[in-house]
Amino acid sequence: MSTPLVECVPNFSEGRDRAVIDAIADAMRSVPGVSVLDVDPGADTNRTVYTFVGPPDAAVEAAFRAMKVACERIDMSAHHGEHPRIGAADVTPFVPLSGVTMDDCVALARRLGERVGSELKVPVYLYEAAATRPERKSLPTIRSGEYEGLAAKLKDPAWQPDFGPAEFNPRTGAFVIGARPFLIAYNVNLNTRDPKLASEIGLRLRESGRLKKGPNGEKVVGPDGQPERIPGKLKEVKATGWYIEDYGQAQVSMNLTDFRVTPVHVALEAVREEARSLGLVVTGSELVGLIPKDAMLEAGRYYLKVQGRSWGVPERELIAIAVMSMGLSQLTPFDPAMKIIEMRVEEKMNKLVARTVTDFVDECSMDSPAPGGGSVAALSGALGTGLACMVANLTVGKKGYEAAWEEMKSVAEKAQALKDKFVAAVDRDTDAFNQVMAAFKLPRATPEQKQARDAAVLEATKRATLVPLEVLEMVPDALSAALAVAQRGNKNSASDAGVAAGALRTAAEGAWLNVRINLGGISDEAFKTQVREQGLAALAASRKAADEVERVVDQAIG
Repeated sequence: MSTPLVECVPNFSEGRDRAVIDAIADAMRSVPGVSVLDVDPGADTNRTVYTFVGPPDAAVEAAFRAMKVACERIDMSAHHGEHPRIGAADVTPFVPLSGVTMDDCVALARRLGERVGSELKVPVYLYEAAATRPERKSLPTIRSGEYEGLAAKLKDPAWQPDFGPAEFNPRTGAFVIGARPFLIAYNVNLNTRDPKLASEIGLRLRESGRLKKGPNGEKVVGPDGQPERIPGKLKEVKATGWYIEDYGQAQVSMNLTDFRVTPVHVALEAVREEARSLGLVVTGSELVGLIPKDAMLEAGRYYLKVQGRSWGVPERELIAIAVMSMGLSQLTPFDPAMKIIEMRVEEKMNKLVARTVTDFVDECSMDSPAPGGGSVAALSGALGTGLACMVANLTVGKKGYEAAWEEMKSVAEKAQALKDKFVAAVDRDTDAFNQVMAAFKLPRATPEQKQARDAAVLEATKRATLVPLEVLEMVPDALSAALAVAQRGNKNSASDAGVAAGALRTAAEGAWLNVRINLGGISDEAFKTQVREQGLAALAASRKAADEVERVVDQAIG
């Protein structure tokens, strides 16, 4: 289960005063869980673009603290720069990364907007997916007239702010807050120096396409008086072509404004197809800035499927396949740890699962209570599921097992996803226990404090109970993969299927013990009853499935 993460890319109207730029970044960094990935100031634009990532609640808090600093340190009445702007914290979009939907980001934008309006007394407009009316979806539309025209705009009933006072504050201006998909800046390299050829490919592919021309080259005008266009092949794509002197070759330069609509590998293959039609060859590609992990994983799966191979492989292998297939290291080495946004964040999180086996086992042997049995149970589930996946992959391509190849590819994909959830639960279990300990340390000197502490302990203990319950409930699905490989997988690896079943049985039994001990500290009887029913059902299913896998393995081994 992925950790919920959002990206936030706020633009502040200060690009020259380093003290102010740093103070805004420090405000973001002051929120636990937030990682500031990039601070990009521009002196000519007098604007700084920040990129930070964090859990949803932390991201809202970081954005608010940064906006508060902007209100204190930036005076818009003295601001001049080349970039359009309407306020000190000019625009703040939330972007869903992992475990978060666009609707979630819309809710975050509205929550932040309401708080900015009420606490900072700044007019707030919502844009893009968070817009409250169609005409406010477009940032340029909201920003039309810029800061200098804001006083008049606020007097127009059609431009009353979504939050905050409809009053002109000359110091802060107005803030624009919203939610949008992740934008991937992606360039594809061609074996030509001719920018016109690259531009031609961009015209064929970009969503807006090109102007329709008549027989004499004149623009074709539609009934509405507007020039007609021939749409391009790719949705949510902006594209052009240029020549890069430093590289000595032309590029098709694209902005993928929603990679869920047009994935990066789809854009690349479209460029390859158009390039062939013009007698050109794609020599590689480059990413400008960061990319979500999902985009790379999807590309890796695509190229493995094209090769007829199993795509149920670890994430690092999917990423490696994507990098090779897309030629992402042609111009400069592609470092996933620096270019993939979630990996940039994970580097700073000191996860248990990032340690060596020896370090993890040593940590388990210490006198600290975490990591404990819950984390070990989750790790047992990951190991068992990983073995089942291994047997499936050892079956794909193996002579004599042709009839099982397609099934084993699906089994491997399913097992990899489950394995990753078990791995994530290793740290989630320890984090949940630490939250219980933190709740117990809350003050209880007054009746109010004691009531708040008791409520915090109850909620933290419930969360600590649900993590091993989730582990337990994943085991039957993992064992179904183990049974499939035991019955129809590579017989030379039957013993591995048996070990997988044993590890998964341990995961189930260990997770159930952790559920039971946590239930003892919970006073909510309805919650306890529900969890017991779910847990016992999953435990019974796990025991039955493990018995069946072991029976099949015993018959195979003899």
